[in-house]
Amino acid sequence: MKDKVMETLQNLGRTFMLPIALLPAAGIMLGFGASLTGDAFVDLYGLENVLGDGTLLNGILSVFADAGDVVFGNLPLLFAIAVGLGMARASKEVAALSAAVGYLLMYAGMTSAIENFGDIEELQETAGLVGSVLGFEETLNMGVFGGIIIGLIVAYLHNRFYRIELPDWLSFFSGTRFVPIISAFVGVLVGILMSFLWPFAGSAIAWLGEAVADLGYVGTFIYGFVYRALIPLGLHHVFYLPFWQTALGGVAEVGGQTVEGAQNILFAQLSAGEPIDPEAARFFSGMFPFMIFGFPAAAFAMYQAAKEERKKDVKGLMISASLTSIFTGITEPIEFSFLFASPFLYFGVHVVLGAFSFVLMHMLEVGVGLTFSGGLIDFVLYGVLPGQGMTNWIPVIIVGVIYAFVYYFVFRFFIAKFDLKTPGREDDTQESKLYTKKDYKAKKAQEKSGVDEMSKDIVDGLGGVDNLNDVSNCATRLRVNVKDGEVVNEGLLKSTGAAGVTVRGNNVQVIYGPKVANIKSNVDEYIQTLDQDSSDSSNS
Repeated sequence: MKDKVMETLQNLGRTFMLPIALLPAAGIMLGFGASLTGDAFVDLYGLENVLGDGTLLNGILSVFADAGDVVFGNLPLLFAIAVGLGMARASKEVAALSAAVGYLLMYAGMTSAIENFGDIEELQETAGLVGSVLGFEETLNMGVFGGIIIGLIVAYLHNRFYRIELPDWLSFFSGTRFVPIISAFVGVLVGILMSFLWPFAGSAIAWLGEAVADLGYVGTFIYGFVYRALIPLGLHHVFYLPFWQTALGGVAEVGGQTVEGAQNILFAQLSAGEPIDPEAARFFSGMFPFMIFGFPAAAFAMYQAAKEERKKDVKGLMISASLTSIFTGITEPIEFSFLFASPFLYFGVHVVLGAFSFVLMHMLEVGVGLTFSGGLIDFVLYGVLPGQGMTNWIPVIIVGVIYAFVYYFVFRFFIAKFDLKTPGREDDTQESKLYTKKDYKAKKAQEKSGVDEMSKDIVDGLGGVDNLNDVSNCATRLRVNVKDGEVVNEGLLKSTGAAGVTVRGNNVQVIYGPKVANIKSNVDEYIQTLDQDSSDSSNS
């Protein structure tokens, strides 16, 4: 049961990455548009004649800001589609369409039920509970929870009915055609049910958000600690999303509108030209000091601690991982390089330092937000460009420099003290050899046949193609469901460049960093080639 729950949560977190991966693009549009046309930026740099109201450039940037804002405003619908698609076993395009239908009909049913049976004035007494969603006025604002709930329901309906066979006189509606139909009816029923249940759930979420806020710096520390501690399990998306997108992350009045969710509050304030509230930004600002400064320093410490004969190889690995962390805020390649060498260094040192980074940014009232992760791109867009008066970004640099020294010396101490097998310090397990003409010819024959050696090693490391149930990926890792987790060869998988491998029952995660999407595509093509070869062999 524990493994089943873990598998479901991991799959759910994986589906979240589909809409989350869109946020950087939408955020860049909104960030550039809102920052460069904001009064604070224009006044700070004296650009009234270039970017002031009525100028051509102001108009163009305003279009981009409005376009980016549409994505954030309709995230619940995108989450419904992504969850339905991601949790479906087959015919995923049907599940995606059905989720969109279910979401629309859920809100239609809920809005009508409130109008006919509810008391809208009583509901409006709870801040953030009532709002406008997809043109439905004065309805319950369920946020991304609404999309996730209907997405899960539709995925269940899809997996149960997409191969249903109806009587001959109804056979046209059999199979996948039945799924959008039943999703529509169930969506209405869910909407009616939620019109009675969600006021209680929404009020509870709002209360929990207030409780977290009342904990002050302690609440911020707990958030940062749990967030970083969940990364090895791949469950951090499930944890942070409610804080970013629902009342759990706060409710605020911005420009006369009630906004809920820390990320939504931050971007609303940015668009309105208001100083960013540190209470909303505390869920984001703490990432920048250790992602831009701390991790590269830790990587430098691991490079210096490597064996002399291995430093050349480790140098390239650490430079690549550091640049990834600095610019994009994707940290798994570095984190998994020492997680397995020393779990204490990860959970007892890094996770605690990361949590304190969130607390320090909160205490210093830093108001820098982000779309995806705490890298330099987001820091410039949502910290530097809007101006010090809007975001108070300078403390990030000061704390970041301090964190660089802390991470460097802490890592050097623990690696030397406990002889940790960080990259470049592993025991030699592969014999050095001179390659013969036979080896060269074998390699050329392999290249000619078009076999992708890396994909072959990945599939073999996962126990072979017959051991695979499902192969997918999130932002940084392959997420694989296998028939037998005990036959997974972690050593072979690591030899393909994986920063780490975790096996829990039948669920395997192979961490490659941001290049994982291309790796997954290559693995898919390799598996298709094997299937085609098998089919050709059976037909001959």
